[in-house]
Amino acid sequence: MDKLRFGTAGIPLSTKDPNTVNGIKRVRELGLDSMELEFVRSINISAERAPEVKTVAKENDIILTCHAPYYINLNSNEEAKVNASINRILQSARIAWLCGGYSVCFHAAYYMKMEPKVVYNVVKRNLMKIVETLSNEGNKIWIRPETTGKPTQFGDLDEILNLSSEIEQVMPCVDFSHFHARTNGKFNSYEEFSQILQKIENVLGKEGLNNMHIHVSGIEYGEKGEKNHLNLKDSDMNYKELMKAFKDFNVKGVVISESPNIESDALLMKDTYLKC
Repeated sequence: MDKLRFGTAGIPLSTKDPNTVNGIKRVRELGLDSMELEFVRSINISAERAPEVKTVAKENDIILTCHAPYYINLNSNEEAKVNASINRILQSARIAWLCGGYSVCFHAAYYMKMEPKVVYNVVKRNLMKIVETLSNEGNKIWIRPETTGKPTQFGDLDEILNLSSEIEQVMPCVDFSHFHARTNGKFNSYEEFSQILQKIENVLGKEGLNNMHIHVSGIEYGEKGEKNHLNLKDSDMNYKELMKAFKDFNVKGVVISESPNIESDALLMKDTYLKC
């Protein structure tokens, strides 16, 4: 990636006649340079429509990422649910790739009261199947399990980094707000943000910092982790220190705002970053 780009989780709220193509154009008008395709409830772009999305994104120099459906658990006790989860990731990756997408992220699994090591191996096996299928189809999109916001969810930093180091075509989606929520208020200082970025570099090398897919929002949390997203200024999320850490570590890739006011906080982060 050439630089650190900022964008919205979905079509900007200020888009007139909201659809994906108009959303991409609106992102450019706002002075942002990435957008996440939100497939969280359904994969809402057809294979027929995807080439138009790709063309408009390229014309406007907008990098597209994708969030696969929420209904994914690669560690389900039910084989049918695992197969459905694999298919949801595959279909998201296929459509996003046709749209010229850079990466597809998802919440990979729940621990289901099992030992984390056991769950890790199950998730790894299923991710390898996904990557093999996509590789055979010539699809080179980055597959990105996300760091998650609740201790019951698979996806702490070490798990995601280990998967990324062990499987080709897999890299992390790092949600800094989820770190903050998962630990009930920790990971909210320059030093702690720097620890995360340093660990990414230690495990994945410079490529880890040059090829990042990041989520940030304000967040409400409690002892059990994430409750809901907030606007940055309505939360205690220390976004100014986070932007400084991004600048100091020369992070490149995409920062997606998942706040309720998606474009306002994307612009706030970009402006803060540029002033660092």
